[in-house]
Amino acid sequence: MKKIPSFALVFAAAILFYAPSVHAADQWFEFPAAQAITSPLGQEKLLPNIPVFMKGQSHPGVVKKFGEFKSNQRSSKFGKSVQEACDTAFLSGLIALQKRAEREGGNAVVDIYTITKNQKYESPKNYKCIAGSMISNVALMGTVVKLGK
Repeated sequence: MKKIPSFALVFAAAILFYAPSVHAADQWFEFPAAQAITSPLGQEKLLPNIPVFMKGQSHPGVVKKFGEFKSNQRSSKFGKSVQEACDTAFLSGLIALQKRAEREGGNAVVDIYTITKNQKYESPKNYKCIAGSMISNVALMGTVVKLGK
C-alpha cells in the first residue's frame, strides 16, 4: 500500500477548509447615497459640473431628456469594509453615468435608482449593494438630461 505524502493531506484539508468561504452567498446591503457622495473619495472623483439626483430627489426642471442608461460596477472588498467596497462601486456607477451625460450632451443625471441583479430599488436617500466574499456590485439606472437654470 502506497503512503500519501503528508503535504498532500495538508493541502487537501486546506482546500476543504477554505472552499466554503470562497463561495459564500451574496448578501444585500443598503447604504446612504449622500454619505458616499460627500465622502472624500466622492468629492475627489465625482464630476462637479454634472450633478446627480436619486429617484425622488427634487431638482431643477428638465429641458431635454437624452435617455435612460445603466451602469454596472464592481469593487474588490480586499482590505475594505462592506460599506467602503459598496460605496466605491456606487461612486464608480455615478461617475460612469456622469461621463455618459457628457457624451450625450446632458448636464445632469436624474432619477437614479438601483437595479442590481434586476431587482429595482428606488429611494431618494439610499442605494442597494450586493456583496459576496470578495466583490461588491452596484448597478444603477439614471436618466441623462439637460436641466434648466
